[in-house]
Amino acid sequence: MATPLSHSRRRPPPLRQAIKIRRHRVRELQEPLPQRAPEIKPPSHHLSPEERTQLYEEAVYTVLHRLGQPEPNHVTEASELLRYLQEAFHVQSGEHQRLLQHIQALQKPVFCLKATVKQAKGILGKDVSGFSDPYCLLGIEQGVGVQAGSPGARRRQKAVVKHTIPEEETHRTQVITQTLNPVWEETFILEFEDISSSSFHLDMWDLDTVESVRQKLGELTDLHGLRRIFKEARKDKGQDDFLGNVVLRLQDLHCREDQWYPLEPRTETYPDRGQCHLQFQLIHKRRATEASRSQPSYLVHLHLLQQLVAHEVSQHQAGSASWDGSLSPQAATILFLHATQKDLSDFHQSLAQWLAYSRLYQSLEIPSSCLLHPITSIEYQWIQGRLKEDQLEELAASFSSLLAYGLSLIRRFRSVFPLSVPDSPVRLQSLFRVLVQMCKMKAFGELCPDSPPLLHLVVEALRAGTVEWFHLKQQHHQPMVQGVLEVGSALLSLVQDIIADLRQCQRTWNKVFQKVLKIDLFSTAFVELQWLVAKRVQDHMAAVHSPVAPELGENLFQLYISLKELCRLGQGSVQRDRTLALDGFHHWFQLAIPSWLQKSYNVALERVQRAVQMDELAPLGELTKHSTSAVDLSTCFVQISHTAQQLDWPDPEVAFMITVKFVEDTCRLALVYCSLIKARARELSAGQKDQGQAANMLCVVVNNMEQLRLVIGKLPAQLAWDALEQRVGAVLEQGQLQNTLHDQLQGALARLGHEIRAGVRTLAEQLEVGIAKHIQKLVGVKESVLPEDAILPLMKFLEVELCYMNTNLVQENFSSLLALLWTHTLAVLVEVAASQRSCPLASRRLKTVLQNLEICFYAEGCGLPPEALHTATFQALQRDLELQAASSRELIQKYFCSRIQQQAETTAEQLGAVTVKASYRASEQKLRVELLSASSLLPLDANGSSDPFVQLTLEPRYEFPELAPRETQKHKKDLHPLFDETFEFLVPAEPCRKDGACLLLTVLDHDTLGADDLEGEAFLPLCSVPGMTGAEEPADVPQTRLPLTYPAANGDPILQLLESRKGDREAQLFVRLRRQRAKQASQHAPRPGQ
Repeated sequence: MATPLSHSRRRPPPLRQAIKIRRHRVRELQEPLPQRAPEIKPPSHHLSPEERTQLYEEAVYTVLHRLGQPEPNHVTEASELLRYLQEAFHVQSGEHQRLLQHIQALQKPVFCLKATVKQAKGILGKDVSGFSDPYCLLGIEQGVGVQAGSPGARRRQKAVVKHTIPEEETHRTQVITQTLNPVWEETFILEFEDISSSSFHLDMWDLDTVESVRQKLGELTDLHGLRRIFKEARKDKGQDDFLGNVVLRLQDLHCREDQWYPLEPRTETYPDRGQCHLQFQLIHKRRATEASRSQPSYLVHLHLLQQLVAHEVSQHQAGSASWDGSLSPQAATILFLHATQKDLSDFHQSLAQWLAYSRLYQSLEIPSSCLLHPITSIEYQWIQGRLKEDQLEELAASFSSLLAYGLSLIRRFRSVFPLSVPDSPVRLQSLFRVLVQMCKMKAFGELCPDSPPLLHLVVEALRAGTVEWFHLKQQHHQPMVQGVLEVGSALLSLVQDIIADLRQCQRTWNKVFQKVLKIDLFSTAFVELQWLVAKRVQDHMAAVHSPVAPELGENLFQLYISLKELCRLGQGSVQRDRTLALDGFHHWFQLAIPSWLQKSYNVALERVQRAVQMDELAPLGELTKHSTSAVDLSTCFVQISHTAQQLDWPDPEVAFMITVKFVEDTCRLALVYCSLIKARARELSAGQKDQGQAANMLCVVVNNMEQLRLVIGKLPAQLAWDALEQRVGAVLEQGQLQNTLHDQLQGALARLGHEIRAGVRTLAEQLEVGIAKHIQKLVGVKESVLPEDAILPLMKFLEVELCYMNTNLVQENFSSLLALLWTHTLAVLVEVAASQRSCPLASRRLKTVLQNLEICFYAEGCGLPPEALHTATFQALQRDLELQAASSRELIQKYFCSRIQQQAETTAEQLGAVTVKASYRASEQKLRVELLSASSLLPLDANGSSDPFVQLTLEPRYEFPELAPRETQKHKKDLHPLFDETFEFLVPAEPCRKDGACLLLTVLDHDTLGADDLEGEAFLPLCSVPGMTGAEEPADVPQTRLPLTYPAANGDPILQLLESRKGDREAQLFVRLRRQRAKQASQHAPRPGQ
């Protein structure tokens, strides 16, 4: 390779040498490990001592002979720039002083002003046509040391070039005819000696040629043109018109200037004379340094740039920071001065930057983004003819070298751009952009026409790099002992590393490759790695024999799970238009399934036994009622389900058998746990004097079983039975899955339910005895004790016991306990209520007990629901106690309420009907009843007819004790009698408005010799009588037709209850009368069909 200070004339090796690793297929995997591709040796940026000395001389010479005002943000002090150069070139102080004296003794360069007259705008029109024919005279006036703003300076400002600068030093532009906005684009090199006493002068003139008056009149366009003709007539023929001038002191200029300058007048006649666009550059000619005399300017600039950038990078590395591509003010100043003084074009500066940065990128840690600006600049200004042959070769070599180096970095991107470094993705993406932009350049296409497409090169580099990385990882995990177990462990670690790498490719790197290169890195890496992994796994499984040892089985299980994860990574990301080597890999592991299932059961059984042995049967907390073993068991079952999900065997038949085994093992473990936890409870309760503690342990046992039942019930969802049923539908007989799996599960749940019910029944039996004793004691409490006080012992007992059970039982078991206790309590109450039927006081107490027990067992919605409380037994007991607790008069009132209800519900007139009109006059407290008629009465006499009359009474009698019954006239042999009789009862409204208050109309058949026969009864509720509510009696009282009814044939329960009260005379009289009516009714009740 050429030295940095000489031209390289050798073309670089072909690009394909950078990516010579062949792509390996599965058929090649048995061959020895491939040799790694040779590393690309980057071009050196280091200089020999002699070359460094020459370059140092060049840089110091540039600083010492600096011209012009400093640029913004540039360093102004030469001493600071010299110190920087001394550090950048690592020059000792003594050596620096010696070289400085030598450089100062060198001949000064020839100072030049490179002036470019670009264009002008808005100049004066001096010709008759209104335009001008402008040209410029320019040069440098030297040896004038006049200060700016002085009278002398103003005189020099108005002096023209021909009067101030010798003719041989004066330069002239072309004449641009007939325009007010001329464009010249002409450059002149103007030499000067002393910048402090030199000034730049530019005059703009209008060329005036001799024309006849006839020609001028032909060009006349307006009055202004006529005025110009008269003015020209007074001046000499052929004399040019002055348009304006620009005078600048060189010491006021920057190294580079590009501005519009106003054209100054010599008089104040036309102060606004337009502007002129000028570019200035202060340059050197004939520099005395060795480098300037022997080497091209751009190459010297290239080496200086390399040296300064290398120093910048080393300075940042010393401060533990990476260089961001920004030059320090000192470096920027020196490079700017050197490029300006050497008069380097923008194109050659960009070329030098590209060559320098492309070399430095291959040897130092500089950001690849530094290469983008030179690429863009070269592409914008590219003309192949601007470069010499050796420059073209050097540029082509830089393209080839950088491309080869970039591909080598891409091949090793996992190690070169580690994700542990935060900016690695950004740096790789920046490299991609540089390579893409470089390969798109016209210069690259012309100088490297045989280069393959970049995408093809990158893909091949990625494939080769992936294979390299795989073999490095395989060597890293190579075991010391080549046993089956050791090889399996190494293979497992290798597969896990591959999964981690593919995840990084998928999550991070793929975005980078897709965004810039449109390359699917993940798919490329996955396809290569899965072939390599498949071969290694197949070779390993060929060495495994049945039966599989437990330790080896665990290793194979982890390897199987890792391969499943590897395959899942490729799903949806890799096009499946071809067969992959890992397709159907599960068949390789089928001989290990029995070992996996047995290991899963053994581990779970050991965990269950250990959990029960360590369980103290104490609740875990206030909200968690089960103990530690239930938690461990739940976790154990979840782990079994997780193992089944991990297996997820693809073949339906094998998957079904695996699921059957898992369900069988889970149910077996559940029943083993029940036996172990009960034995543990007996062990801890043995010798326990505190019965409450024993009950507490029993509660925990029941809760643990309930928790176990909940966990077992989730098996269908955890093992995905629905999905399994769809998969095996084509290979199993219909109903086989239902008969196998579901029957297993239901059998286990039934056993658990039986165990739970047995435990809850044991707890309930302990409480039932106490409840029965308190209810029995309640009946024998003195009559003077109020019912609310009498039931306090029972309620306190229930509060204490149920709170205890609620605290120690989960909600499901507590609800079951409440249901058992409620059923038992109702049975006790029914038994006691039957024995206390004739005692209203005891019944009232029992009624109060029932009401409070309902509230207690409901517990504001936290206990039994209403439908569980209001059973048929509860409703019957509630009705019985309601009646038994009532007084005799209340029972009589209830009786009439029931008869009124029966009357309202009766519509058939099988016994006949009576028609009445009733009204109440509140002002007179008088009830008026008009008995109009009866109809369709039953013939009760032997002659086929009856002798009816109606008896009217106000019921209940105890509400109307002073009102005697009334009777109508007796009608002979008439089944449709017209009574048309009116009766008035003097009675207050208040008793009439009470429930059960009614007018009883008893229709009788008069018998002369015996007792009267009953035709039927009708009940008119007094509260419905017009005027009873306080309103005025209506003028037209409506008729009311009442069907006749009979008393109940089987006996009324209210009458039976009243009859049992032997000591109550009023009750006995009422019962006797109602029994008599019932007996009469039974003698004449119509038969069905009549």
